[in-house]
Amino acid sequence: MAENTKNGANAVKNLKNALESDIQKDFEYNTTIESPSCFNIKTINDWIEEAKNRPIPNMLFSELWYENETCILFADTNLGKSILALQISNSISKGISIEGFKNEVEPQKVMYFDFELSDKQIENRYSNDYNDHYIFNKNLLRVEINPDQEISSKFRDFEEYLCFSVEQAIIKHHTKIIVIDNLTYLKNDTEKAKEALPLMKFLNSMKKKYGLSILVLAHTPKRDSSKPLTKNDLSGSKMLMNFCDSCFAIGESAQEKGLRYIKQIKQRNTELIYDIENVIVCKIEKKTNFLEFIFEKFGNELEHLKPRNNDERLTEILSLKKLGISNTEIAARLGKSEGTVRKDLKKADNY
Repeated sequence: MAENTKNGANAVKNLKNALESDIQKDFEYNTTIESPSCFNIKTINDWIEEAKNRPIPNMLFSELWYENETCILFADTNLGKSILALQISNSISKGISIEGFKNEVEPQKVMYFDFELSDKQIENRYSNDYNDHYIFNKNLLRVEINPDQEISSKFRDFEEYLCFSVEQAIIKHHTKIIVIDNLTYLKNDTEKAKEALPLMKFLNSMKKKYGLSILVLAHTPKRDSSKPLTKNDLSGSKMLMNFCDSCFAIGESAQEKGLRYIKQIKQRNTELIYDIENVIVCKIEKKTNFLEFIFEKFGNELEHLKPRNNDERLTEILSLKKLGISNTEIAARLGKSEGTVRKDLKKADNY
């Protein structure tokens, strides 16, 4: 009996040792150099040493867009996104700065994916009544969809074919700077996170793979023009903001027709410079044969917002206050001072 108990104990011990050995072998196999991993792991000092060998990113459009960034420019319809984007592309292709802004790179090739305008519309914008046409630099390449091209059966859908074609164009023309006008042609519905996430992954993978600088144009859903621009005004804002390096927006000024302001929404390579108290005020003009943003001054965004009547403002303040939101946050949302919010709440208490 004692012998049987001893043999049983030995068998259990041997089984335990065998299992531990198998676990250790599996661990060693999974942690070998040959085993694939989605991580690159080094000491932070090693990362910094590698970073030292790469050049410091240059400004492409002042502190709003740097080299090697995926940047989003968004605005409501007909506020001049395409006008500004093509103006930026033109400046980079020529290696010159737009007046009031900085460009730190030498002349280089820019690929402008134009999914918005026809060639005739472009001609109209950059000529005097279809005469005396503006001459662009040969570095600036414009790309549009070929309507006669059939989608190969090897692609699941048009979106996959489009992304493939974007990558092939980058490879063929050795382009480091691309502009996509606009986002809706790469994905059907950017307001849905499930659509926005693959899009931004694709753009970021292209950026890292080929060392690109990418500017993507996007729309805002219908918004209240009496409130300051925020990241929440971008369609599909949460996912898109998480995966872009920088973002800026164009707002319409209530002061004067044709007056616009540019506001910095997100940045990684610099501090926040062009915020609510320091927006860039511009006017869209066509002095000769080139439709462009012309720098006017710096200003406070609150001066350019559409006025709201006091009853509307008080109703919204009270609604937000019921949600437990602080006076400071309410003021930021409405584009008013904290003192104004406090006074309105005091008046409401006296009614």
